[in-house]
Amino acid sequence: MAFDPDLADRLEAELRMQGADPVRKRMFGGIAFLMGGHMGCGLVQGEMHVRVGPDAYAENLAKPGAREMNVTGRVMTGWVTLDGPEDLDDDALSDWISTSLAFVRTLPPKP
Repeated sequence: MAFDPDLADRLEAELRMQGADPVRKRMFGGIAFLMGGHMGCGLVQGEMHVRVGPDAYAENLAKPGAREMNVTGRVMTGWVTLDGPEDLDDDALSDWISTSLAFVRTLPPKP
């Protein structure tokens, strides 16, 4: 499997605890979580991708375990990649989800 199903369940539970209504969607060989039609985070091949937005990009890129998201050969500003996300404790996972939701909630819902 291209993603950890237990971690996917933890992500979804945390999104719901923070008031989101996530939709799971299989994408890019992994799983993505969409809120209001916008992708906020995802899991693929032992990595977690988190949408943090352009204004919070540098700050979040400087956090331990975070690096540039580069899936297509091009850096995706506004997203960070975390290696070994299954090792995140509940507080760290909650912080990353909170950061993602803070940005995604600024976007208008897609039809």
